[in-house]
Amino acid sequence: MNILSLFDGMSCGQIALRQLGIPINKYYAAEIDPYAMRVTQNNFPDTIHLGDVTKVKGEDLEKIDLLLGGSPCQGFSFAGKQLNFDDPRSALFFEYVRLLKECNPKYFLLENVRMKKEYQDVITEHLGVEPIMINSALVSAQNRVRLYWTNIPNITQPKDKGIVLKDVLEETPDNFVKMSNTFTARQKGNRCLTDMTQKKASNLSAMEYVKNGRQGDYIACNNSGSPIQIGIADDINGHDILKRVYSPEGKSPTLTTMQGGNTQPKVALYENEQPHKDNYKKLRDESEEKVLATQMNNSKNFGNAVREKKAFTLRASNPNGMINKEQYYYRKLTPLECERLQTVPDGYTEGVSNTQRYKMLGNGWTIEVIKHVLQNIT
Repeated sequence: MNILSLFDGMSCGQIALRQLGIPINKYYAAEIDPYAMRVTQNNFPDTIHLGDVTKVKGEDLEKIDLLLGGSPCQGFSFAGKQLNFDDPRSALFFEYVRLLKECNPKYFLLENVRMKKEYQDVITEHLGVEPIMINSALVSAQNRVRLYWTNIPNITQPKDKGIVLKDVLEETPDNFVKMSNTFTARQKGNRCLTDMTQKKASNLSAMEYVKNGRQGDYIACNNSGSPIQIGIADDINGHDILKRVYSPEGKSPTLTTMQGGNTQPKVALYENEQPHKDNYKKLRDESEEKVLATQMNNSKNFGNAVREKKAFTLRASNPNGMINKEQYYYRKLTPLECERLQTVPDGYTEGVSNTQRYKMLGNGWTIEVIKHVLQNIT
């Protein structure tokens, strides 16, 4: 099978195809980012890099069986400036359309973000198929909603694997950075109330607190399909989105290009002793739940918590909404953890700076979603 991948990035499509065992004769990749190309070559040295997509001509290639692409989305995204197809980056979509016509592959797949219906309809008109919306949260620990236009038949929703942040956290990350051991619990009023929330905090075990999503006066749905924001970092400047601290019991927010400025997602964890970069304390217990504290009404026991199988859970904050600074900290997710959020093989993006690793992972695809789509190729 010959594949042409436009805007190939770090070649997520190639990862998916090879994991599925689909034979590849030639893999052509249109990409200009030197760091993404280096990572691709490190992992797949037979990749044929073509450079600028605008210079690629279908007539110069062998017969293409599958056309892949995730054209730049800054002009479409609900999270962006809604610049529409006049934005030069979004206009690259028409390069995909051009090469689809020139190559006339048996199959094609285009990925993009959620967008205004009017933009979505333009893409649908050009490709001749309606998109399917899939949230990566079904197959990963990341909340990432994307649209997929494809003529590959019989695409359905993936089964929910129930993966959350704590399932992908490193036990002893080499590039661990402790950012702060205090942050403000989010105050959001009564939301998703249950009978459990009517009980006094002193009658709740640490596990019950987490299971019901309660942090101080904040009550959030512990929906495994969503991030659970439990606090705001006090020592970070900038927009609120940069300060959000998430529970390991929920999903990560959508990864972005994360190029510095504390833009990586932050996770809150429990620590029994102050960790250091070269002496990081083990935060996991491979046994089943082990209760280390009894009642939460005893302020002396605020530092104790429940360990779960894969990560420490969080205890309630004090009545003033402040996390106990001696027992909790938040940190940025590491590049390896972000690889796992995108279901990329561990260490795949090594060989470039962490800044570039974060960037290409934010631009990349969730491998398990792409595999779910491509598995129906015959």
